[in-house]
Formats: sequence, structure tokens, C-alpha cells
Amino acid sequence: MPEISRFYGLIIYMYPKDHFPPHLHAKYGEDWAEISITTGEIIVGKLPKRAMRLVEDWIELHTNELLENWKESLSENPNFKKIEPLN
Repeated sequence: MPEISRFYGLIIYMYPKDHFPPHLHAKYGEDWAEISITTGEIIVGKLPKRAMRLVEDWIELHTNELLENWKESLSENPNFKKIEPLN
């Protein structure tokens, strides 16, 4: 699973040809979640509140880039672009 960003202990991934809706995977320690790009809501899994707030802020800043990566993920040989971490 390609890593697209890493910040404050969070690792953000996307899978090639993953299921809808457009989402990302976030891992924080032993916790993980699939999070919708368009709504910022957890689809499955859980994250601590502080980690989830960081992911929500990051998604808000990078929604367009995330959606571009999602579209790319549906191609035959996806080339995911790294996205700037939250500073």
C-alpha cells in the first residue's frame, strides 16, 4: 500500500483500485481507519480524537490532491503523488 504522507505519527496510504467511496487509510500506532476524502468521516476503524482532528485538517488542505490520487489509483499502473505533511 503506497504511503502518500506522514506527519505527527500518522501514516497516510492509498491502495490501487480500492473500493468506493474515495477514501484514504490512516494509521496511528496500533489504530487505523479508512476515511472518506469528500466528507472526512471514518468509514471503518478508529483513531484517537487528536489524530482524527489532524487528519481532518490535512484532508481539508489537500482535498484536490487526494482526489487526483484517488483517480490515479483507478488506472492500470497508478503513480501516486506524495502530498505535503501537516506542519
